[in-house]
Amino acid sequence: MKKCVVLLSGGLDSTTVLFWARKRYGDVRALTFDYGQRHRLEVRMARRTAGRLGVDLSVLRVDLAAVGGSALTDPAIAVPRHKGIPRLKNGPPPTYVPFRNGVFLALAAAWAEARGITDIVCGFNVIDSPDYPDTRRAFVRAMSRAINTGTRAAYGPPRMRIIAPFLTMKKSEIIRLGLSLGADYSATSTCYAGGKKPCGKCSACLLRARAFREAGLRDPLLRKFRRKERR
Repeated sequence: MKKCVVLLSGGLDSTTVLFWARKRYGDVRALTFDYGQRHRLEVRMARRTAGRLGVDLSVLRVDLAAVGGSALTDPAIAVPRHKGIPRLKNGPPPTYVPFRNGVFLALAAAWAEARGITDIVCGFNVIDSPDYPDTRRAFVRAMSRAINTGTRAAYGPPRMRIIAPFLTMKKSEIIRLGLSLGADYSATSTCYAGGKKPCGKCSACLLRARAFREAGLRDPLLRKFRRKERR
């Protein structure tokens, strides 16, 4: 039986890739990281989605707040708010968590190796996402080499694989795919501010809103809050 572990953040892309993996693997596990982020809503969303699908979820704790340097882990650094989607500049934005995905993949590789799992599935996306260096194809290739050099795979097959099927897909395409697979986007967390209701001003909210517009759809998460406000 083919086995994999999915990196599940509770966001739109990782939720979609969990549904994607269930169509391709007989044994799917999920791994979520409680890394010292300013809110735990995304962890709750990951638990909810995994529970709904009957997927075994493990939560690993790692204190990236002690590393600092990011608006997502340091309350003293404000989450930038924008009127429109910001233009990319040289260097990552303040919401970049230093080498976060590298840390996550290293821990996932150790966790997977201990359980005889060779495929690590993640929802990295570079087309409609903030300009983070640890979501690019070159990064995935480099981490794959490092993992296969530093685990028992170095002694021979099977090799470990990082599977990132959405790297060059538009987020609107990811949404359409997820809906075709039954994904519930009302149970996802995208907003960097971390409130139950999306702020609508951070880059993550703006990119999500544009993706749903391009897909010709209404965001079910926003519909859920509008229904609550009418009551």
